[in-house]
Amino acid sequence: MRFARAVVKYRVPILIITLLLMIPAIIGMANTRINYDMLNYLPSDMDTVVGQDILLQDFGKGAFSFLVVEDMPEKDIAAMKERIEGVDHVETVLWYDSLMDISVPMEMLPDEIYNEFNTENATLLAVFFDSSTSADETMQAISDIRSVAGKQCFVSGMSAMVTDLRDLCEREEPVYVAVAVVLACVAMMLFLDNWIVPFVFLLSIGMAILLNLGSNFMLGEISYITKALSAVLQLAVTMDYSIFLWHSYNAQCTHTADRKEAMANAIHETLSSIIGSSVTTIAGFIALCFMSFTLGRDLGIVMAKGVLLGVIGCVTILPALILVLDKPLQKTMHRSLLPPLHKFSKGVTRAFAVFLIVFVALIPPAYYGYSQTNNEVYYDLGECLPRDMEYVIANTKLSEDFDIASTHMLLVDAALPPKEVHAMLDEMEQVDGVKYALGLESVVGSRVPEEILPDSLLRILKSDKWELLLINSEYKVASDAVNTQLDTLNGILKRYDPTGMLIGEAPCTKDTIETTDHDFRVVNAVSILAIFLIIAIVEKSICLPFILIAVIELAIFINLGLPHYLGQSLPFIAPICISTIQLGATVDYAILMTTHYKNARIGGASKFQAVSTALATSIPSIIVSGMGLFAATFGVAIYSDIDMIRSICMLLARGAIVSMLCVILILPALLMLCDKLIRKTTLGMKTKNLQMEVSGQ
Repeated sequence: MRFARAVVKYRVPILIITLLLMIPAIIGMANTRINYDMLNYLPSDMDTVVGQDILLQDFGKGAFSFLVVEDMPEKDIAAMKERIEGVDHVETVLWYDSLMDISVPMEMLPDEIYNEFNTENATLLAVFFDSSTSADETMQAISDIRSVAGKQCFVSGMSAMVTDLRDLCEREEPVYVAVAVVLACVAMMLFLDNWIVPFVFLLSIGMAILLNLGSNFMLGEISYITKALSAVLQLAVTMDYSIFLWHSYNAQCTHTADRKEAMANAIHETLSSIIGSSVTTIAGFIALCFMSFTLGRDLGIVMAKGVLLGVIGCVTILPALILVLDKPLQKTMHRSLLPPLHKFSKGVTRAFAVFLIVFVALIPPAYYGYSQTNNEVYYDLGECLPRDMEYVIANTKLSEDFDIASTHMLLVDAALPPKEVHAMLDEMEQVDGVKYALGLESVVGSRVPEEILPDSLLRILKSDKWELLLINSEYKVASDAVNTQLDTLNGILKRYDPTGMLIGEAPCTKDTIETTDHDFRVVNAVSILAIFLIIAIVEKSICLPFILIAVIELAIFINLGLPHYLGQSLPFIAPICISTIQLGATVDYAILMTTHYKNARIGGASKFQAVSTALATSIPSIIVSGMGLFAATFGVAIYSDIDMIRSICMLLARGAIVSMLCVILILPALLMLCDKLIRKTTLGMKTKNLQMEVSGQ
């Protein structure tokens, strides 16, 4: 209570300090680097990651791109290549004139090599950068190359993809926040009892969001998914706390005419309830930190921090704002649009047997769809971009004109005899889907003597320790075919050189598939266990955690099962995030109703009275909370052109509605069914004089 009275007393200094903190928060937010490369989050000890580091350290090469050049004379291509070589952080550009002078006819090259790099109207250039795939320098170099090369040149590769992704995100992110704010505000204006209090909530939550985004500077960098979603998610999941405080304040005002005393009591009452509510949400986000694919840790830390700051803001910034704006707030009160729900709640409770049947009937199809959706996710990050993006167009041309869907790189021991390297490449070219395998040995021994190879070319493909080889594949990144191909290639590589490494986008993506498949199971188990323990402690019960989690897990199965039945494929990260976020953010609905049920039952009500009363008193809060989460995420899902953002937001929006319906319709039925078991396994309910069940009341 001392803390609550201090907040009321120092409300003006609290607002002044908060406004001053906005300055470093905005500076910190502006200076937090954003990472757009999902493959960056793989464990650092994987061969693919180690190989990328070696490529950068020993060869000075990080990112790699193919350039498709159409309808350009050879002399102009040579001149353009020279200009591209002058772009900052372009380490090497490989084309025909890297092997011999442009005056020498291209027919000097072996036919198989000439045909692979040329069509009737197009030719291929390979560009290596001296910075990593998603480095700011590489993305700037991609933009510069596009400017230098003009409309006849199409840049493919991961760096082109992250460059386009960055540009699209920077255009869309301000709109995400605006859409979420407007729709959340509309939802609150409809379901709350005041016309302007939603704006006060948004001002308070907005300050907490800025503090969260600014403090991300201490993390060094965050992913683009975290940046895009964190503000929207923090708004959606912490809005409840503001609603709790507002309802508590209005209730306290009916008991005392002193507004300051009413607010102090409201803060004290709200603090204990939102701590219990926020702990489950924080636990859901912290569960993401157990992923070995460290994007989960990135999102988990930022969102757990955001929820904590949301709680602090709710009991400090929001009370100060409400007291300062108390007069206009009192003048703009209106009747809630939600009608009294006692008849509805009694009807649902009486029909509990029907909803039990619905619960049992939904489990098999929901779980089947859920398990199939997890098998139907996609890992090709290019799939999340619109079809008219420059990277997508370039990749399409590379695939259609040159039959190249993915490029692998091999690092082999430089001491490996050329004869063995040549034999290895020959063997690899026989693997299904391999278009060709290319190294120094591909030209040496044919029509080009080793002696005439320029030293510059040797330096490009060899270091003291390693030789670099390229393999072009007809199979798409993340496809089953390319993953089988990689297994076969890796087997051949290890026979010739046990220390050799297979790297590139497709090998990294294959590692991502294997890593996240394991992560999904771990994160699910951790989040369920953590929230189970929290519910057990909060409700002082053994069986209630099983009941509450069963209801929300059914909602999750329905939500994640629908994409299978609708024929939709989700980005791989979506099911992992949704399974924990939906559980952590919406189990509060079930906890709220269960707490009301327990209090009524302990107070002497029959199980029918206790359940129907709990349902009637909980529905307004559940609807406001659920519709707030829905509104904040649905608009973003409709607007976004980035499938990863769109999918996560659509799942969150739908998950809010499904969880809301499951809690309102199915939880009362389970409470009715398990009332006797709940009383026997819940502390404080065994020895009370509880009324016997009275049916039909």
